[in-house]
Amino acid sequence: MKSVTRSLRILEAVARHQPVTVGELTKLFGLPKSTVQRTLVTLNEAGWLRANRRDTTRWEIGARVLAVRPAALQGSSLFAAAREPMIRLRDTVNETIHLSVPDALHSMVVVDRVDCDHTVRTFHPIGDTSPLHATATGHAILAQLPNPEVDEFATGTFEGYGDETITDPQELRTELQRVRERGYAVNHNQYLQGICAIAAPVLDGDGVPLAAVAISLPDSRFEPGRLDELGRLVTETATEITARHLR
Repeated sequence: MKSVTRSLRILEAVARHQPVTVGELTKLFGLPKSTVQRTLVTLNEAGWLRANRRDTTRWEIGARVLAVRPAALQGSSLFAAAREPMIRLRDTVNETIHLSVPDALHSMVVVDRVDCDHTVRTFHPIGDTSPLHATATGHAILAQLPNPEVDEFATGTFEGYGDETITDPQELRTELQRVRERGYAVNHNQYLQGICAIAAPVLDGDGVPLAAVAISLPDSRFEPGRLDELGRLVTETATEITARHLR
């Protein structure tokens, strides 16, 4: 039982401080380096942790955590509050609707989806992850964070996925200001080519972003002239989810 408790504590510490080294965890817990290393390897073999892609001496949360979190959220009050408004939004616009939450990897995780009836439509499986800096749901979340948190996130340059991806931190800050002013975020081929989205944040009682709801559609059906309409609809849906969640 003691080893299980230790493993959970180390898992939580990695989530909080990632990417983190064995040495940093050793100092944090006051444990022998061999014990920490052995625990990390065991959690890695089980899929709960993984080595950082850029620096393999550092550890971060693995894919299994990302798979479990959406499943747990499906029984939560947030999931229950969002389901009906998402269905109504889908029926109004006949496009796929996603609910995504931020995770500890500076990514968004899809936790629910309502499909449209178009033959050609977007598809993101439950548990799918995407980068905050290159998605409408990510921008919707970032725009609601205090400036110090945005500054902490916007360091260095971001990975580019295409010509439309924002990779410059200052350009991202400018875009987040636009998101705040209009109330919704737009992704036009910034992450996956040929896929667009319009998203708005779901907040808690203190105005902290919990999730983002998005209208997702192929670029072939993206009409700039409809942005105001779609932005209003997704913002109204996010506001309704927020209100239902706070009841």
